[in-house]
Amino acid sequence: MESNVEIRRLFEVMPASGRMTVKIVSKPEQTQVIDTDFPLPWNQERLIYINFDLWGRLTKPQRDLLILQKVSWLTGITWFKPDIYQGVVLAGLLGGLVESAQSDIVGVAIASGLSAIALLRIWRSNKSQDAQLNADNAAIKVAQRRGYTEAEAAGHLLSAIEAVAKIEGRSSLDFITLIRCQNLRAIAGLSPVGVPDNFQ
Repeated sequence: MESNVEIRRLFEVMPASGRMTVKIVSKPEQTQVIDTDFPLPWNQERLIYINFDLWGRLTKPQRDLLILQKVSWLTGITWFKPDIYQGVVLAGLLGGLVESAQSDIVGVAIASGLSAIALLRIWRSNKSQDAQLNADNAAIKVAQRRGYTEAEAAGHLLSAIEAVAKIEGRSSLDFITLIRCQNLRAIAGLSPVGVPDNFQ
């Protein structure tokens, strides 16, 4: 597969919000079909790494849905939005500055610890099953604007997840991926059982 041609095609598939921030990089040495780095707050560019030799083993609809899911997840990560954890980070940082100006070591340690806990919570929420399920749903919505039906898009994403696991030689899926697959089966009409509300 010619990587430059496929990269141009994938940019056409992406939503406009993804085109502005996401960059696709060919990485033939990686063992994963598609991979991303978790974007840190100071990184403006969000990178997706693709091994195009492995990528070419997927069907075009599977590739479309996989890239849409990754882009939806990456663009859905928000470090700075008004909620309790961002407020705690800000309060901790400001408190740390005030305490350091007063040379209060204990105050600095407490404020820094508070900020670290809140940052860890933000990081975990962006890596959670909720974030992955939301990215799946967002990818399906974008795919519908690209000519897929909701059931087709869910089916292609489901088959892509399973195909990637097989290509990468993984014999089992992790818990979050199993939850995602069950949700996609329900959306695709392949299973009457969806994901329970307490999992979302």
